[in-house]
Order: sequence, then structure tokens, then C-alpha cells
Amino acid sequence: MDFTLILIISVIVIGLGTIIFFFSRYQRCPSDRILVIYGKTSAGASSKCLHGGAAFVWPVIQAFEYLDLTPMPIEIPLEGALSKQNIRVNTPSTFTVGISTETGVMSNAAERLLGQNLSQISNLAKEIIYGQMRVVIATMDIEAINADRDVLIEKIRDGVEVELTKVGLKLINVNIQDITDESGYIEALGKEASSRAINDAKVQVAQRERDGNIGEADAQRDQRIQVSAAQAQAVEGENLAKVKVAESDAARREREAEAERLASAAEKVKQAQALQEAYTSEQKAEVERAERDKSTQYANVVVPAEIEKQKIETLAEADAEKTRRLKKGEADGIQSLMEAEAKGILATLQSKAQGFGDIVKAAGGAADDATLLLVTEQLPALVEEQVKAISNLKIDSVTVWDSGKGEGGKTDTANFVSGLVGALPPLHALTKNVGIELPEFLGKLSDDPAGAAKIIEQAKAKTVDPAAEAPGPEAPGPEAPGPEA
Repeated sequence: MDFTLILIISVIVIGLGTIIFFFSRYQRCPSDRILVIYGKTSAGASSKCLHGGAAFVWPVIQAFEYLDLTPMPIEIPLEGALSKQNIRVNTPSTFTVGISTETGVMSNAAERLLGQNLSQISNLAKEIIYGQMRVVIATMDIEAINADRDVLIEKIRDGVEVELTKVGLKLINVNIQDITDESGYIEALGKEASSRAINDAKVQVAQRERDGNIGEADAQRDQRIQVSAAQAQAVEGENLAKVKVAESDAARREREAEAERLASAAEKVKQAQALQEAYTSEQKAEVERAERDKSTQYANVVVPAEIEKQKIETLAEADAEKTRRLKKGEADGIQSLMEAEAKGILATLQSKAQGFGDIVKAAGGAADDATLLLVTEQLPALVEEQVKAISNLKIDSVTVWDSGKGEGGKTDTANFVSGLVGALPPLHALTKNVGIELPEFLGKLSDDPAGAAKIIEQAKAKTVDPAAEAPGPEAPGPEAPGPEA
């Protein structure tokens, strides 16, 4: 029983251990490392590289290691690198490299860098960079090295990356620091002719020294000739160098004068522009001030005038409206008054018409008799009008000097009275003019006015003459006709 329990426990422990062991062989690759599995791999490859992800590493037949992807800064204090012009330059720079994560390049890193630490990898990369920088600098002029930094960096990158790829590295960054040269050429680059003469002289000397060393084995004579020629050429070179220096100084002074002229002209142009801007600002300020004064005058003069004008127009409109309303009220009043008068006249006419109708009925339906009644009613007014004809005559006294003789047997007094009476229009003539015939009991106009006037005169004479009132023999005469009017 105890043996069986021990066996079971042993099996369980072995199983758990096996499971834990297999789990420990399942490797997960972090992002800053490369998992390199070597040993028995697929397709007969020397290793299997993984960047990220996970893989199972078989025990016994496989093993694994990690390559660190940490960037490595490498200082390259390159000094004395020979340029294309045989001038040695110092090119201190800083390179940043790291293990590449490209598929093919990771295999190169696994083959050549596995098991090395970062310091060893950095030293290997430094040697590669040194060699490639010397190669690149040897293909470039010193002017291009100093001026075209981008071209220099591009060429260094192209040359270095190819070599670094072979060992599984990748160039991340290149930083070229200050470039100097042993001869001071870069520092004196502004003095182009002098530096060029110095370099040419050095080249000539080097060439003559080389030629002299080669000719030394042939003959001393040739050596002396070559040395003399070299010295002559050196003197000529120095003279040419001096000429170049003079030309360079002249060109420099000319450029400085031109630069000073341009600077002076630019300064004057700027001053003119500043004055113009000042004048423009002043002009703008004056225009704005004029506009402000104009606005002020407009506000002080035109606006009050407009307000007064609107006030007058408003008052005039109010007066016109008041007048119109008054006229309308007067017209309405006049219309009402005229309507009242018309109604009164209508009532009067209606009353008169009714009265005329009653008069005609009282006259028994005879219109003529009714007319006579109306005329009779108006006789006092007619007589009054006749009296008015002579009422305005002012006669204080009448003095008649009568001789007793007159025309037609009448005295002057009789003629005066008859003329005065004749001035009154006869009643019958007055009524006849309006188309009314008076009744016979009021008298009748005589067809013999002269006879009627004579009878009247006789009657008046009897009244005036006292002798006529005395009794006497009755004179025969024609019978006086009665009064007809």
C-alpha cells in the first residue's frame, strides 16, 4: 500500500516536473531583444531568429540565447585621414549602431555576434567605421568635406552600412563634429589662393622628392638637376603664390567694398522706406483727423439742422393735420347747418303748401279767389314799399310862388302836386306787373289817364281854393266822371 502511494506520488511529481520543464522551454521574445534558437533547426539552417513573438525550444536538441538591441553610441575621433587632395583632416564624429532586426541581417548577427557583449560588438563596429570613413574621405575634396556635410554623411552611411550589414549591425545615426586639418587649410579657407599655393607647393615638393629619390640610384647629376629644377619651380611657385595672394586680397577688398556699398544702399533704402512710411502715416493721420473734424462738424451743424428740419416738418404736419381736422369739423358743421336750414326751408315750404291748400279749400276750390286773398293779405306790404319810394326825400318846407297861370289852365301848385302824386306807382300797375288782377271793388285803371288826372286836379283845386268853397251860381259843365282809380 505504501509502495503504491509512493509510486503514484512519484509519477505525479515527475509529471508536474515535466510540465514545468516544458513550460520553461517555451520562450517569449521581448521587443528589445532577438531570440536566437540554434541546434537542430528546420531546413538545416544554423539558427532561427525571432524578434517578438514566442517559440518552443526543444530540450537536448536545441538551445537559445538573446541578442540585445540596445543602441550603441560609438565615438570615432578620426585624425589624420588623407583627403583626395592629400591633406590630412581630422573628422571627429559619433555613430549610433545596433543589431539589425531585418530577416537576413538577423541571421548574420546570430552567426557573428552571438555570445559577445555590447562592448565587444562596439569595438568591432568601431573598426569597420574607421576603415570606411578613411575610404570615403579619400574620395572627397577638402572643400566638399567641409561644406557638403550632407554629402559626406550620405557617403559614409552608404559605405558603413554595407560593411555593418555583413556582421548583422545597422547604422542608426551619424553625427559629424567640427572638421579640422593639420595644415590649417580649413581655417584659412577664406584665403583661398594662399592655401592653394601652399598645397601646390607641398605637392610639388613631394613629387620632386619622389623623383629625386628615384633618380638617386641613377646618378648624382640627375639628382642635382632635379633639385635645382625643383628649387626653381619652388621659387616660381612662391612667386605665383604671392601673386595669387595679392589677387585674393584684391578680390577680398573688392568684395568688401561691394558688400559695404550694398549695405549702404540698403540702409539708405530702408531710411527712405521709413520716411515714406512716416509720411504715409502722417497723411493717414491727417486724413483721419479731417474725417473726424468733418464728422464733428456734421454732428454739430448738419445733425441739429436735420433735427430742426424734422421738427419743423413734424410741426407743419401736425398743424396741417390740425387744420385739416378743423376744416373737416367746419365743413361738417356747415354741412350740418345747411342740412338744418334745408330741413327748415323744407318744413316752411311744406307748411306754406299746406296753408295754400287750406286757402284754396276755403275759397271753394277757386284758385283765382285764393290768389286774390293772398294778394289782399300782402297789400299793406305793397303800400309800404310804395311809400318807401319817396320816404327818403327830405322836404323841410315848400314855398310856391304861383302866378295863377300855367300851361293847360293849371296853376304851378297844381302841377307840383300832381307831379308828386304821379311819382307813386299806381297800385293796379304794381299788381299787374306780377300777373295779378285786383278786384273791381278796389278800383280799375282808366283807359283815359289824362281825364282822370284832370278830375283829380279839379278835386284838389276845390280843396285848395277858398273861393271855390263859397256858394255861387252853379256853372254848367259836363258831368264829371267818377274816379276810376
